[in-house]
Amino acid sequence: MMTLKVAVIGCGSIAKHRHLPEYHAHSGVEITAVCDIVRTRANEMAEKYNAKAYTSYEVLFANEKIDAVSVCLPNALHAPVSIAALNAGCHVLCEKPMATSREEADQMIDAAHTHNKKLMIAHNQRFVPSHVRARQLIENGEVGKIYSFRTTFGHGGPEGWSADGKDSWFFKKEQAFIGAMGDLGVHKADLLRYLLGVEFVEVASFVETSAKENTDVDDNAVFILKTENGIIGTLAASWAYTASEDNSTVIYGEKAILRLEDDPNYSLIVQYRTGEVVRYELGKIQSNDEGGQKNTHVIENFVSSIENDTVPPISGEEGKKSLEVIIAAIESNESKEITKIFQVQS
Repeated sequence: MMTLKVAVIGCGSIAKHRHLPEYHAHSGVEITAVCDIVRTRANEMAEKYNAKAYTSYEVLFANEKIDAVSVCLPNALHAPVSIAALNAGCHVLCEKPMATSREEADQMIDAAHTHNKKLMIAHNQRFVPSHVRARQLIENGEVGKIYSFRTTFGHGGPEGWSADGKDSWFFKKEQAFIGAMGDLGVHKADLLRYLLGVEFVEVASFVETSAKENTDVDDNAVFILKTENGIIGTLAASWAYTASEDNSTVIYGEKAILRLEDDPNYSLIVQYRTGEVVRYELGKIQSNDEGGQKNTHVIENFVSSIENDTVPPISGEEGKKSLEVIIAAIESNESKEITKIFQVQS
């Protein structure tokens, strides 16, 4: 089997702790090049993984024969650099949110189709064992009709783990586009779509900047969401959970309640209407805590889609559907009205 030559563009926290170690651990991958505008950062990762360091992705594409690229840059650069990589003949794994607008997302999808290359968005929540098991329980009818849900993703903010701390691009709107909604909320929008197996059609949102100083992006957001078949629930994204991270989801169904990542010992608890309770120990969810970074399964799924010429599990089209939820939430907050969510054609 041919070894994939991979480049990682952006050597910040997500690349350092997830993309690069997981590529390095994959037998079918060679990390050929890394790129970051901060030369010391690029050099450090290049030395660690025996790769070539660049400070310009244009120069990298001009000088290296690369099969696949991870785009681990500030949100505003996701689309332009992904499109440049696709135009250069590379498969692309892009961090979330995939783009800052519907138009950018469409351009990424079009570039992937034009060049017959894979485009995958790194929504790792779909691969968490408790989430996979919950989806199976919902699909096989054990939960019955779904009535409602609540999900939250919050921590103390990017300054605790991002490469530049309190000076991080996460807090600068021109680079980040949005704050906690883009960092955390889009993950949960994608997770809910995956778990419920249906699309959202309406959203009402409340978005604030109340916990962080010297920033023009959101740090607290709450959405009320409705699916096409009438399931309603709430999604919260926050950089104000200062005591500990909360990455929990609760699904309320006709036959059972599913509690995902809502207990320190059991990653999934199923409370059946009959009174039976089943507790699953399925391993801890990925987190930014010390020792929390293991295999997210994102890299192996991306590589597998290339090797086997299959559609990535979170394609560009899937990524756009989750982005649409966030864009509609922004529009709802601005208009102070319930907003329709644009339906992306698969």
